[in-house]
Amino acid sequence: MPQITVDYSAVLSEGFDRPAFAKALHEEVVRTAAAKPEACKTQFRATEDTVVGPDTDGHAIVHVTLGLLAGRTDETKVTLTENVLGLLREYVKLGEGLAFHASAEVRDLDPSYRKFES
Repeated sequence: MPQITVDYSAVLSEGFDRPAFAKALHEEVVRTAAAKPEACKTQFRATEDTVVGPDTDGHAIVHVTLGLLAGRTDETKVTLTENVLGLLREYVKLGEGLAFHASAEVRDLDPSYRKFES
């Protein structure tokens, strides 16, 4: 915990400093949601195709999902989400002519959540 997934349009691959974003994101999760630094895990998934409305070109999307153990207030979740969007503004550099769509959500991990590390 936390389990973080970042889905992003592949067209952003060169302009998205993913390692720096993950480091800053982990620091933010520790500061805002009282997570332990060593518990933060982020996976990035590039998607080849992005379609917005009828447009198949000219758009780039990033969506960040943060799964946390239950117990954070709604206020904490909103603050974290807003701060994640601020980090995306800082770490994503757009190519010319791209419309940028960024979103984030914080959700509680299901009570069935378990982990294994070796």
